[in-house]
Amino acid sequence: MTSVTTAIELPTSTAPSPAWSLRNTSPSKPQPSKTSTVADQVLEASREADLTAPEGGYGWVIVASGFVLLWWSLGTTYAWGVMQTALVADGLADPAVLSFVGSLQAALISALAIANSMLVRKTGVRAAAMLGAACMGGSEILSSFTVKNVGALFFTSGVVMGIGVSLCFAVISTVPSQYFSTKRGLANGFMFAGSGFGGAAISFALDSLIQRLGVAWAYRILGLMTLSTGLPAAWLMKERIPVERREFIEWKLFKSPTFVLVFIGSAIGTFPLFVPPFFIPLYTRSLGFSTDVGAGLVAGFSLSSAAGRILSGFASDKIGSINTVLASLILTAVTMLAIWPTSTALAPLIVFVVVNGAANGAFFSTMPTAISKVFGSARVAVAMSMVVTGWVGGYLMGAPIAGYILEGFGGVDGGLHAYRPAMFYAGALALASGFFILGARFCINRSPVAVV
Repeated sequence: MTSVTTAIELPTSTAPSPAWSLRNTSPSKPQPSKTSTVADQVLEASREADLTAPEGGYGWVIVASGFVLLWWSLGTTYAWGVMQTALVADGLADPAVLSFVGSLQAALISALAIANSMLVRKTGVRAAAMLGAACMGGSEILSSFTVKNVGALFFTSGVVMGIGVSLCFAVISTVPSQYFSTKRGLANGFMFAGSGFGGAAISFALDSLIQRLGVAWAYRILGLMTLSTGLPAAWLMKERIPVERREFIEWKLFKSPTFVLVFIGSAIGTFPLFVPPFFIPLYTRSLGFSTDVGAGLVAGFSLSSAAGRILSGFASDKIGSINTVLASLILTAVTMLAIWPTSTALAPLIVFVVVNGAANGAFFSTMPTAISKVFGSARVAVAMSMVVTGWVGGYLMGAPIAGYILEGFGGVDGGLHAYRPAMFYAGALALASGFFILGARFCINRSPVAVV
């Protein structure tokens, strides 16, 4: 396979050109500049910064800190299906309504991405991360007093928790690129594995706490654990180099076909990602399994997600980050269209959660690597915040749409017949997302064996 780097050129005012152009250059032999174009200074700055990256050192402390923050942020979001099942059983609301609470936690990652990028640059990564950890733990303690009021729960477990998750994500998705270059995919993989391991542990813990102490005390204990470990982890976050004061949105990026395809493809790809962990507990209950089985499958999904994040880190450094994102979406589509819709016994469900969970984790952990590699580590904060902003629709509506489809075809106790249309909806969107990422991949390099 051939390795390529991507250079994005901006037309000069003296020699107008239709739009941004993408060209492949050799990493060891830079192309000379042309009179009609000037090299993108951000990419040049990115390459210079990458040459000085220590490939470790305090960077591994950053990875460990990010691991803990992701354990409590995205890990708690992954485990929402366990809490949702308990709240449905208590008669608080139906799944379509309650799935909005879990979706809101993730949606605010997107809705606040640009605002959080501004805040991180103003306060620094440490202060932003500590504020995020405080919001997460505090929201769970507040939620313990709102388990009988769905409106209040939207604010505490949805809005406040979502603010905390989004702040942590804004820090975590940008800082590692300052410490790693050739090992960036691996570092991101290990760090983002925290959300998978956290989702597994929190799923088991929540199910046990809910059965023994009830939903309110489960929330309180979760909040105290988040504060006691999340705040110290956040304090360890620090920049290696000052974050450049750049514009908050680079509109020029939308002149790049590659960026547009990645933007649209990843936005579509977020719609199906939370459908399995949110609805597997309800689906297994409709098949007659106990709540322990549902919690166990969500935990298995999260563990597989962690493994997928680590493996995708190795893969993105070897076969390319865009290739790895594409492979993750293909696996997501195949499992949702072919495996889950035929799963009425425990064995095929286990196969589904293992493969789909790994693909799910690979998508999340590889996107920051792909953005920094293709568009430059010096602009990763801006470019990533722009891409993540496009995910708001999928984060907010992906799982709730599946919930409304479920209600329309028979409800939570309708068995496979009721759930299958929602499965096909999620799988079709994963497939559509894959086509857009494939287009971006061929914009960068048309060779089918290139490392992209």
